[in-house]
Amino acid sequence: MSAKKGKGQSDNDVIALNRQATHDYFIEDRFEAGLVLHGWEVKSLREGRAQLKESYVVIKDGEAFLFGCHISALLSASTHVHPEALRTRKLLLHREELSRLIGAVERKGYTLIPLKLHWKRGRAKLEIGLAKGKKLHDKRATEKDRDWQREKEQLMKHGR
Repeated sequence: MSAKKGKGQSDNDVIALNRQATHDYFIEDRFEAGLVLHGWEVKSLREGRAQLKESYVVIKDGEAFLFGCHISALLSASTHVHPEALRTRKLLLHREELSRLIGAVERKGYTLIPLKLHWKRGRAKLEIGLAKGKKLHDKRATEKDRDWQREKEQLMKHGR
């Protein structure tokens, strides 16, 4: 028998993280979207061969697409398949979520940033963040707060 997982994600469910996103953007809201993938892409994701670093989400004609996500093909890929690592992939979202995202992006000036690629019940899912860009002084303030939190923990740990 296998042990049941709790509510949280385990480390082996995460395929790729976009750590730069939290540094460059204020994440206002998060959405989970499915991906339309080819067979070789799923196999590559199972091996953890994906990168979200320079990727972004665009809404076009009422549909969401992922650009710039690099999924590198395995060496054992089929000979009749010509893998394209930077292919544009369609995202699967509910109509209400799409209309909310369209409104936020077009009217309020938000950006859609891919945050995390993970497995959920055997399917690849992408976590998208509705984000606003940070200015340089915002980045400095965030770094200063993070340093202060780290320093506080050290002080509490040593009892000074």
